[in-house]
Amino acid sequence: MKGLLYGIGVGPGDPELMTLKAIKAIAACDVIAAPYSGADNQTAISIAHEYIGEKPVMLLDLPMTRDKAELSNKRALAADVICDKLALGKNVGFLTLGDPLVYSTYSYLHKIIISRGYTVKTIPAVTSFCAAAAALEYPLCESGEALHIIPALYADLENALMLDGTKVLMKSGTKLNDAITMIKEKKLQARVAQRVGMDGERLLNDISAGVDSDYFSIIIVKGESEGL
Repeated sequence: MKGLLYGIGVGPGDPELMTLKAIKAIAACDVIAAPYSGADNQTAISIAHEYIGEKPVMLLDLPMTRDKAELSNKRALAADVICDKLALGKNVGFLTLGDPLVYSTYSYLHKIIISRGYTVKTIPAVTSFCAAAAALEYPLCESGEALHIIPALYADLENALMLDGTKVLMKSGTKLNDAITMIKEKKLQARVAQRVGMDGERLLNDISAGVDSDYFSIIIVKGESEGL
């Protein structure tokens, strides 16, 4: 009998924000997998280590690059490694920061492995932007307000910032300060949360003095601010 792939979201960084369902899914797995390349290098493993115990861990080479050919090749190779275990009847848990289906490497493997005839089960998690809003004590949306989730590298970010409602900018990375500059120019109010639930957490209710770059940054943007 073939094994089952679990896509397990471990939450934004604080192990206490892992769900009971995620913990049970890890317990049901024979092997744990996670990406090891990029800014989230083994972070998911560190968050869940208490529940992984002595289970074997596979760190898969899934680089953070915009080279589509390289990405396609690396994802296919990672899927090969996972499918080898599934074919042996082993349940594999792929751990991912935040939610598995929100800007996650897992979502690409999910499609490949389903296309190869295997069964997957995705375990949702607390998202980084929900954790950021909670840490900042800053409601994301109220009443009929819209909520827009936008990557900071979005090609038309300038117009996206003018959408009605709250804008959450994710995947800031090297584009963080570009986004902050644009927000200031448009005189919008924004708050920034960095490394929420991790060592070095930083919460900024005032961005007027600028923001230090950090891969794990979430920007929450609302309407105009008289203070900017």
